[in-house]
Amino acid sequence: MDIILSNNSDLPIYQQIKNQMIQQIMKGDLKDGEQLPSIRNLAKELKISVITTKRAYDDLEKEGYIDTVIGKGTFVSVRGKNMLKQKQFETINGKLKLIVKDCKQYDIPLHEVLEMIKKLYEEE
Repeated sequence: MDIILSNNSDLPIYQQIKNQMIQQIMKGDLKDGEQLPSIRNLAKELKISVITTKRAYDDLEKEGYIDTVIGKGTFVSVRGKNMLKQKQFETINGKLKLIVKDCKQYDIPLHEVLEMIKKLYEEE
């Protein structure tokens, strides 16, 4: 598992770990059922606090990306990417509804909104 941390990032370390693990799970780099490093081992490998790593793992488990089996370890959830993608879709859809509402309020035409989204999407 490749995790690159940046001290210059606006995101806290636990959030950087969480985001990169989600990305690797969704891309298939981390497979369903694959065992993850223990909290202690990951903290040691990344040279960070165990508490920081635990926070990332706790958040990932709450959101359904990983499962912890007492006495066995932590694994990529086998609940399926479809459920996780649906959850992400719902989150993005809610944010887009707010954006569309604002665009309508400020009388911004659809074609301009789509152009803005396209430019932002291509920046990444």
